[in-house]
Parts: sequence; C-alpha cells; structure tokens
Amino acid sequence: MSGLAAHLATGATTVARAWAVVRRDSLVLGFTDHDRDLAFEGIVFRARAGMTARALQQTTGLSVDNSEAYGALSDAAITEADVLAGRYDGAEVRIWRVNWADVAQRALEFRGTIGEITRQAGAFRAELRGLTEALNAPQGRVYQAPCSAVLGDARCRVDLGAPGYFALRAAEAVADARVFRFADLAGYDDRWFEGGRLTVLSGAAAGLVGQVKNDRLSAAGRELELWQALGRPVAPGDLLRIEAGCDKQLDSCRLKFDNVRNFRGFPDIPGEDWLTAVPARAGGAKDGGSLRRAAR
Repeated sequence: MSGLAAHLATGATTVARAWAVVRRDSLVLGFTDHDRDLAFEGIVFRARAGMTARALQQTTGLSVDNSEAYGALSDAAITEADVLAGRYDGAEVRIWRVNWADVAQRALEFRGTIGEITRQAGAFRAELRGLTEALNAPQGRVYQAPCSAVLGDARCRVDLGAPGYFALRAAEAVADARVFRFADLAGYDDRWFEGGRLTVLSGAAAGLVGQVKNDRLSAAGRELELWQALGRPVAPGDLLRIEAGCDKQLDSCRLKFDNVRNFRGFPDIPGEDWLTAVPARAGGAKDGGSLRRAAR
C-alpha cells in the first residue's frame, strides 16, 4: 500500500483496477480494465474479457459497501448459460487498485460477494455486496413451533448419506428441467422427498441443486417437481442424487428420522390465539382465578 500511495502522490499515475471472481465450484476468473493482461497472486487478470465495474461506495460505519459489475455475455469469459445456471450466485469478489507498470504496488479496495444478477440484450449486471452484508442475517435462535435447523446440518445431525435417506438414479423423463418422472423409484413412501434436494451429478447441469416442491408416488411411477427449473437442461441418463425432505414438524423428526433429541423447534409454544385470549374459566367467569382449580 505504501508503494501505491507514493505512486499516487506523484500525480502522473499508471493505475488500473483488477478484480477476481471465485465461484462456488472453485473456478477463479480474473478481469482488469487495463488494455493488457495483468498477473499477481497467482491469478491472470484478462483485459477485454467483457467485464468491468462501476464506482465503489464505501463507508466507515456498518452500512454495506456496494458496487456493480457489468459487461457482455461471451463464450470466452462469462457465459449466459453459466449465469442462468446460478454458477455465479454468491461468488466471492475481490477488487484491487493496481499500478499496471508495477503490480507489486496495489491495494485491495473491496471484498464481498455477488448478489442479484440481471440480464438483458446480451449483457449482464451483477450487484456486489460487501462483507458487512452478513450483519443483515438473523442471529441467535428463533422461538417458533417448527424446527429451525436445516436437515443434515451441524445442529440437525441427521446423516443424509445413510441408507433410506437418499437415492441415486439416472434421469428418465424430464420436463422443463423442473419435473422428473421415474417409472420405478419404489421403496420410499409417498412425499418422502418433498422438501428435500435434488442434485445433478453429471451432464450439462452437473453441480446444480433444486428444491423438491412435490413428490407423488402412484401406480404409474414417481413424479418429482422442483420449486424452480434448473438453469441448465437435464437429459435422460444424467445421474441424480435425491435427498429426503423434512417438514420441520416434531412428529416427522421422531418417526421419519428418529432424531427428536436434536429437534430445534418449540412445539408447545402458545400460538397467537392463546396470547390474545381473555382469562375465562369454566362457566364463563373472568375473574383471573385458577383454571386448574376450576377444572376440578
């Protein structure tokens, strides 16, 4: 930073910006608004790669630093298919101001993640969210009747790799990358996978995950419907992993998963009707007396 500060103090500068994108599948992409490629920290930052960034807004408080990245969709850099597939959702982003004549003189200006991505006319625009965005997430436990854990996480502790809790099947009939039909997927109760996850393990959509909305078992076979279509097409023969779902209720935790000791809900918490009820005893008396004694 001191070297870059000295360079900026000269008044005649050779600076550019460079940013690195690390997707959740570990693919690293580098971009720069300089007219030649730059390289540092083991990353090659490509010029003319169809991506640039707008001015960065930063504060000294706890508000979220933000910016935008925008550019053209191209096969050489960021493809429309990958954007549609959600491969850039939540990707890590780092932005440097760098002296392109001496890349050792640089300063990290921004670190965060990609938020909402919009597309139009062969181009994209991606919202960049700073690290303080995480402060917007709820902290601590929420008092609610259903379980607040995610099935299979560290609080739930259900092993989704155990027999009966997942199925590996090749895709058969697929409609709109959202409805999956199987002639023979028996051995699981009706709605067993409802609320679970479907992960594509091979083919053009490999790595994509969908949430199961409906799971119906009938004499004709089994039909799974996702809440949202996957971003890439799924072809017959592509390998799928389908995990059991959980409706967050105490009875399901006990009977389906035998995991009631790790249930993270409060099934006996009073509802809104109880909280607004008046203190009436048997017979209609509203004197605040003991309900238990009146019942005797």
